Amino acid sequence: QKMNVYRMELLGAKVIPVRSGSKTLKDAINEAMRDWAGSYETTHYLMGTVAGPHPYPLMVRELQSVIGTEAREQILAAEGRLPDSIAACVGGGSNAMGIFSGFLKDDVKLVAVEAGGRGITSGRKIADHGACLNFGEEGVLHGAMTKILQDPYGQILESYSLAAGLDYPGVGPELAHLAEVGRVTPAVADDETALLGLRRLSVLEGIIPALESSHAVGYALRNPDALGEVSIINLSGRGDKDLATVMEHEGRVGR
Repeated sequence: QKMNVYRMELLGAKVIPVRSGSKTLKDAINEAMRDWAGSYETTHYLMGTVAGPHPYPLMVRELQSVIGTEAREQILAAEGRLPDSIAACVGGGSNAMGIFSGFLKDDVKLVAVEAGGRGITSGRKIADHGACLNFGEEGVLHGAMTKILQDPYGQILESYSLAAGLDYPGVGPELAHLAEVGRVTPAVADDETALLGLRRLSVLEGIIPALESSHAVGYALRNPDALGEVSIINLSGRGDKDLATVMEHEGRVGR
């Protein structure tokens, strides 16, 4: 995320790196909430995903719902009907809930594509994935009861994904509920599938998707029959920020 950090600093932000725990999204949220608990009289806590305590999941979903509203208008204009399915990547789940919110009452399949990472493992202190909807269990994380990655004693497992935004051992509580009642279909795409999605969309469309979004693109490429004839693949961001990560993964750094 070096490019994201540099961009924020260029715009005047003070970026404080988190050096505790696994130094991932979970730990950044831990430290932000810890700081806020001691400075709430003079600061605001801003949550970037549909996780955490109420009312943050609801607030973020409502603010992100513009995605679903616009997508609905655009697909009706382009195809004259609603899509058969919508696929979106899920870490905490903000972009997924944003677009899903516009189609919850319709006969549209909603696919939540989680990080399969290096593969699905169990019985370890570290999970090689971030697939909470698929393999998580009910528990509490950051003030929300939801599906989380935990050991038999309720201790949070360390998640993993090549995409920083999907490297989170929990998921938004509303998404967990929608998956539990069958309205949202959980799916998994591993690192290599995500890289396939990034490369293919870049070559065919000239759009470099974020590694997070690439999970949904890669899933669609490998599972076209699961999505129907007309499908929307939601892109949560651009991939410029991830190119250094991709190059390092491919062993191109220093060449």
